[in-house]
Amino acid sequence: MSNAVSYKDLGLVNSRALFHNAVDGGYAIPAYNFNNLEQLQAIVVACAETDSPVIIQVSKGARDYANETMLRYMAMGAVQMAKELGKDLPIVLHLDHGDSFELCQSCIDSGFSSVMIDGSHLPYEENVALTRRVVEYAHQRDVAVEGELGVLAGIEDDVVAEQSTYTKPEEVEDFVKKTGVDSLAISIGTSHGAYKFKLAPGESVPPLRFDILDEIEKRIPGFPIVLHGASSVVPAYVALINQYGGKMDGAVGVPEDQLRQAAKSAVCKINIDSDGRLAVTAKVREFLAHNPAEFDPRKYLGAARSELIALIKHKNQAVLGSAGKA
Repeated sequence: MSNAVSYKDLGLVNSRALFHNAVDGGYAIPAYNFNNLEQLQAIVVACAETDSPVIIQVSKGARDYANETMLRYMAMGAVQMAKELGKDLPIVLHLDHGDSFELCQSCIDSGFSSVMIDGSHLPYEENVALTRRVVEYAHQRDVAVEGELGVLAGIEDDVVAEQSTYTKPEEVEDFVKKTGVDSLAISIGTSHGAYKFKLAPGESVPPLRFDILDEIEKRIPGFPIVLHGASSVVPAYVALINQYGGKMDGAVGVPEDQLRQAAKSAVCKINIDSDGRLAVTAKVREFLAHNPAEFDPRKYLGAARSELIALIKHKNQAVLGSAGKA
């Protein structure tokens, strides 16, 4: 690509040093998905106010929605906005769930500092080969790569799986060695979307498989581990959405205390998408219900942005432990 852009020219960083510090420090770097201006503003403000490093990430669908050129300048704007807030935050721009070499290549060439290649749905050797190909291209440009072993259930943009397949600890050493990835997403019981678990009345959320995580840590000590599908599906937001005309029966997520436990281990990146969507939707519905004559998007999206700032600050401080680590 003749007009390729380096992430360094955009003021971004890759995730390697951040992960090293997180593993040593017993916290996780927050990876927040965004689709629009208000979500990105909220991420930057909240992370500046909590002095937290951050990974801003987009899915293939979000990149198409935002437009890849617009996205590049939004990332540059995020870096500059943080500086104007008095913080020189380390900001990573990451592709979430890249599904092909071509998509990863395109993102790298347009200024992403980190990409995920998700070959977890493929047979093992095909996953290794695809991941290795992306790593070779990315590392020539000092871009970090995340791979995945194991399959998470649920729905998130283009990622759909009926059921989970736990990561097999006996495969991780071989996978990391053969691919050269910088981090590894694993499956220990989280899942995508707002409907992570189907619970009977009175039944509680099943605990994460920390036994699998412990075994993986023993096999690849100190290696950066990633948790996808880690939204807690905040009950207050689900209740607000349902109160003001929504229909989200049975939405449930991963308890925050389990995520905090994971963040103290080798898990150094925790992805949060659904909670942000829920916060925004809840506040938009509430605002419009109370202000039916209002038609200025700045009013209802502004209310949503304020709520998202509060949510992200809480996650950084109480769940991921990343506050004060920038």
